Amino acid sequence: MGFLKRRRIIAAFTVMCLTLSVTQASVSAHDPSHEPSEALKGRLYDGHVDDVSPGGVPMEPISNAPCIDGLAADLFECENVDLMSFIPLPGLESTFVNDVWGWTDSRTKMEIAIVGTFEGTAFVDVTDGYNPVFLGLLESAAPGDFGNIWGDIRVFENTAYIGAEAIGEDFEGFGVQIVDLTQFRGASGPIDIELSGHIDDFTNSHNLSLNVDSGRLYVVGSVWAREVCQSEAPEGDPFQNGDGSAIVYDLNDDPLNPEFVGCLDADGYTHDIQCVNYRGPDKDYRGAEICIGANEDSIAIYDATDPSNAELINNVVYQPFEFFNPEIGAPNFYTHQGWLSEKQDIFFLNDELDEFFSGTLRTTYIFDFSDLDDITLINGFSDGSTTIDHNHFVDRQRLYQSNYTDGLWIYDTWLADDGQLDLRGTFDVYPANDATDFAGTWGNYPYFAKDKVVVTSSDEGLFVLNTKAAQNRAGGKGKGNRK
Repeated sequence: MGFLKRRRIIAAFTVMCLTLSVTQASVSAHDPSHEPSEALKGRLYDGHVDDVSPGGVPMEPISNAPCIDGLAADLFECENVDLMSFIPLPGLESTFVNDVWGWTDSRTKMEIAIVGTFEGTAFVDVTDGYNPVFLGLLESAAPGDFGNIWGDIRVFENTAYIGAEAIGEDFEGFGVQIVDLTQFRGASGPIDIELSGHIDDFTNSHNLSLNVDSGRLYVVGSVWAREVCQSEAPEGDPFQNGDGSAIVYDLNDDPLNPEFVGCLDADGYTHDIQCVNYRGPDKDYRGAEICIGANEDSIAIYDATDPSNAELINNVVYQPFEFFNPEIGAPNFYTHQGWLSEKQDIFFLNDELDEFFSGTLRTTYIFDFSDLDDITLINGFSDGSTTIDHNHFVDRQRLYQSNYTDGLWIYDTWLADDGQLDLRGTFDVYPANDATDFAGTWGNYPYFAKDKVVVTSSDEGLFVLNTKAAQNRAGGKGKGNRK
């Protein structure tokens, strides 16, 4: 795996993107009759917001809609999850949203949802989840660029780091925007958001990750005009000179001025990564900084204690068939993103393309990580749905999974050692259908207090949910299916 493979994928996706761009005038992004391949990863985005979203959601705010008899607001299918509020796209001054993260002010306990949008980054005060307050929009570093569809946010202490695939004119790129979040203290409405810093060592990035315990920021998926961790550009392509591996920054001395400290480039392109101060069962690595990369066709495990000389511990390929099939024009499967259990002995992986191209049921891959040198697949757990799983995170033994057109699903992980997950709650943000398609929820942030979870849905907006009913004691009986 590595750069050449990444080039083939980029080429295939670029052709698809260009083809769709040419035909946008005649193909509506909101046409419910489209074939799934026509809407691959939002590439039919047209910058237009209708009165009712493609997911069947009116573009009007909603507040205090509990889940009653399986429905919230007479619209959203749900189980053990209540709708505190919904902010539609116009309320975010946006036409499309992607990922979401959060910040809790340790001094004031103010809670802010930080939402990636096509136009930039929206900040929303969700301290009172029933009455969220829009605090403003920070403009994209590359306004109007198509790459703004893909964005990511992470927070260290009182600072937010924002990246995107946007490249902009003359390959100047998006880099990483840095925002001092204390400027929102005392805000009761929109403010003029000040950019507090910027990383411009590279142009684009696909995802960001942050180990809050070590104070390190990991930037992944940068392949254009990079000045650090630089790989040789392909012949005839002077700009594409990165392999997309993790670029590491230390934030401890000055969070507003990150210090470049190394690269995790032993396995090429990294789509997403989680890094932790390891305290798991493998005694050989306790105390080390361990990073787990979702590297397209494999899971790569690094010892990143010294990021200037990181070691690739293991590389796990979990699918038996060919990764890239030229007849299909895209990968058959894709190690998209994953998250460790709180004991760091189990790793939950989502595969973004297996349902779409291989016709499998939605599957969460559960790995035994008790020996980092010998990773084994415990089970591919399926709940029977045909929708596509996307980003997921673990908190208090719960796995919060954003499942595109099927919304947020919450699983108890107490039986993960046996390869099982126990459903605790659901909230469908895309009531129009449960198609095997790249529409609906992009991401969620489950780390606010009092069981508050924020969820984005790309063509709809931001949902603030109360998941208290899904937090019943681990090990109890739960429903295995919602529908």
